[in-house]
Amino acid sequence: MRRFRLEVWGELACFTRPEFKVERFSYPIITPSAARGIFDAIYLDFDPQSKKPLMYWQIERIEVLRPVRYIALMRNEVKEKVSVRSVQSWMRDPSTFEPLFADATKDDTGQDTKGRTQRQTMALKDVRYRLTAHAVLYREDYALRQKIEHSFERRARSGQCIYQPYLGCREFSGYFRLVEPGEEAKPVPYSEKIGWMLYDVFDLSRPGAPLRPDKGEKPSVSLFEAEVVEGVLEVPPYESERVRKGVG
Repeated sequence: MRRFRLEVWGELACFTRPEFKVERFSYPIITPSAARGIFDAIYLDFDPQSKKPLMYWQIERIEVLRPVRYIALMRNEVKEKVSVRSVQSWMRDPSTFEPLFADATKDDTGQDTKGRTQRQTMALKDVRYRLTAHAVLYREDYALRQKIEHSFERRARSGQCIYQPYLGCREFSGYFRLVEPGEEAKPVPYSEKIGWMLYDVFDLSRPGAPLRPDKGEKPSVSLFEAEVVEGVLEVPPYESERVRKGVG
């Protein structure tokens, strides 16, 4: 089993704390689920028959390489989006077309139909992390592990990705590079007891759960007590007792 390290950075990031329901307020550092998403963006292997992933990336360590800095933003966020199924239905029968108005305020019944809303966002500014992770296979197979590890290394080293990684919100693009052996940038002298932190929003023990919520997979929130010590957050394995899992 090989461990890979990525250096990840971006101008803005927002890893929203779930206890703030109206306004977005970021955790001080990246969450394990957001870090997993960056590894997923580089490489993830699927079963050719079921189309479900054969593995997931287990985040082991998060190192903070830049001081934690917040920035307050006011953003327009859409309240809903057009589904592919609706567009296909409109194509078959144009008379069923129902537009979404971004700036409408009231409909005929007096209800608010505004398609977007303003939200205050407390985001992070100029972030940089070093992430350590390894591949967990749902069914251990030596040949498959070799394929996954070699493919990930090749793609990460050349900067290839399936989609643009992002830092919490899709509009906050993230950039990455593979950390080669012997490269050691020191973490910042930052320590904080964050408390209960979001681990993931899907049951990682079930193949397909993180990628196919539209196929009947329900979210299953998990949390863990996070503490950053001298710029390092040690992340427990998903199956650990330290990770409190919700009922799926």
